Amino acid sequence: MVQQQALDRAFAALADETRRAILTRLGEGPATITELATPSGMTLTGIRKHVDVLEAAGLVTTEKVGRVRQVQLGTERLDDAMAWISYYQRLWERRLDGLQVYFTLRKGTES
Repeated sequence: MVQQQALDRAFAALADETRRAILTRLGEGPATITELATPSGMTLTGIRKHVDVLEAAGLVTTEKVGRVRQVQLGTERLDDAMAWISYYQRLWERRLDGLQVYFTLRKGTES
């Protein structure tokens, strides 16, 4: 149940375009809140709210460094999300392979 709730939080956080853009930027390396806000044109408060959602989902971590807050990727939840996606990807690939075999066999019997 706890793992499911964590996965729900991760996918909810990933549903927002701004938060996905933040994660993309953090893929290049850690950044401050100001560095994250600058290209988006959002206020520091607005970006901070998005970072808070990402942090609650375990997708990023923050650390106060002097007077600024440093943000970096937290890979654990992305790993959980990727494992979930991979499981269902394999499941659907097997089902589609089975469907392809079915239609191939059916086509062979119609000739």
